[in-house]
Amino acid sequence: MKGKERNGIRTLLELVRIIFIFFIIGGILGYFLEFVYVEMGIDTENYGWLVFFAIFLLIFVLYRNKLQFSGWYKGVGRKKLPKIVSQILLVSAVFLLILPAILSVLVK
Repeated sequence: MKGKERNGIRTLLELVRIIFIFFIIGGILGYFLEFVYVEMGIDTENYGWLVFFAIFLLIFVLYRNKLQFSGWYKGVGRKKLPKIVSQILLVSAVFLLILPAILSVLVK
C-alpha cells in the first residue's frame, strides 16, 4: 500500500475505535450510574442528559490523555490536553454527575 492509502485506513480504523470506546465504556458507565441513581431514588428520566454529558467529558479526557497514544493513528496533532483543561473538564464532569442528585432533592 502507498503511504496515503495506509494513513487513510489507519485514520478510519481509529475513528471506528473511538466509536467503540465511546459506546462500550459509555454504555457500561451509564448503566452503572443509572443503577446507582435508581437505588438512591434520583430521577433518571429528567436528568439523564446531564449524566450523558458527564460521561462524554470523562471519556474525552481519557481518550485525549491516554488512549489516543495506543491507537492506529500515528499522524500529527497527537498531544495531551493541557493540565488545566483536563482539570476543568474533570471537575465539570463530576459536577454534572452530582447535579441530578441535587436537582431531584430541590424539586421534591
